[in-house]
Amino acid sequence: MSAAVAAVEVEDPAERSQLCRELLAALPDWFGIQEAVDDYVRNVAELPTFAVGRDGFLALKLHWEAAAEVYVMGVRPERHRRGIGAALLEAAEAYLLDRGVQYLQVKTLGPSEPSEHYARTRRFYESCGFVALEELTAIWGEANPCLIMVKRLDR
Repeated sequence: MSAAVAAVEVEDPAERSQLCRELLAALPDWFGIQEAVDDYVRNVAELPTFAVGRDGFLALKLHWEAAAEVYVMGVRPERHRRGIGAALLEAAEAYLLDRGVQYLQVKTLGPSEPSEHYARTRRFYESCGFVALEELTAIWGEANPCLIMVKRLDR
């Protein structure tokens, strides 16, 4: 990660939701279902959230004492491949490690549904140490197979 790219925690719930709304609107190829976007915008207000300026954000959902999830993450398309996503994950992982969390998961569109956008997403997560665990159709339906990816966190 470049020293110039640093993520900070967003403390204000309204700001979390506003940032989520702005960034997901900039990512229609990934977040094109308005009902899902509305859910993200509403729920992110109550979740630990990190941002790199107005260029990217990541919200976490803590499931168990030892396990958490990247609930939603977005980086402006014109800012992809500049270290923003890695900076967001680094900040999120430090936050989780400080709380004793050992495993981080992320859900994304599975490879059985061809999409170059989501193929890039999966490659990003793989480059950050996530491994594919399972693809399920029961979560988002047959047309949107959900790939669960996991990463063991260590210092």
